[in-house]
Amino acid sequence: MNIVVLTPIRLLGDGLSACISHCPQMKVLAVVSDFSRLRSTLDATETDLVLIDVTQGIDLHDVRALAAGYPGKSLVALGLTEQRQDVIRCGQAGFTGYISRETPADALCEALTDVAAGRLVCSAEISSGLLRALYLMEKGVQGPAQPADTDPALTRREAEVLHLLGEARSNKEIARALCISVATVKHHVHNVLEKLHLQGRAQAVRRLRDAPGLAGAPAVMAQEAKQ
Repeated sequence: MNIVVLTPIRLLGDGLSACISHCPQMKVLAVVSDFSRLRSTLDATETDLVLIDVTQGIDLHDVRALAAGYPGKSLVALGLTEQRQDVIRCGQAGFTGYISRETPADALCEALTDVAAGRLVCSAEISSGLLRALYLMEKGVQGPAQPADTDPALTRREAEVLHLLGEARSNKEIARALCISVATVKHHVHNVLEKLHLQGRAQAVRRLRDAPGLAGAPAVMAQEAKQ
């Protein structure tokens, strides 16, 4: 099995490569630090599985694009927090499996073998969540229509801030629109990014583009209309 590792942490990548080198029939072809290098590597090699470090936060939009562009590759989330919403979100993005943060090094090769064989080893809670997500998809209720099953709930104010982030407004502009202090805006922005597992404002714009129902546009417009 040919594997490519994506992680921004060189030490982690080298450690994973050394660990996997002891596994029969597994070979790490390359360790890359970003999606651009990953795509170049996939174009130039015969890769079977991509191990993607999610501990530092990644843009799932990039994962979706990767899964669509390379449908024959198994994408595995490395270091995933084993919570129902996180697992469902990764599955919707195109990951075919995950290695949880609690997985010991000596179990890594077995876990990768399970993923390559199409076996998903997870807790009963995760299994229940996946079945629930499939049920909602069958009913046509998915994505932003059911944020409680796919994203942590945002407060009304956080949704308003997210809406304005989607318009590329600065903290001062958001504060003016909502009649709150810049410090309060920074607090809400931090909470939004943390709840949605985003690394910055640019990712927030892309997340809102994928799921516009997350933001409370009507409430924001009402606030501005009063000014």
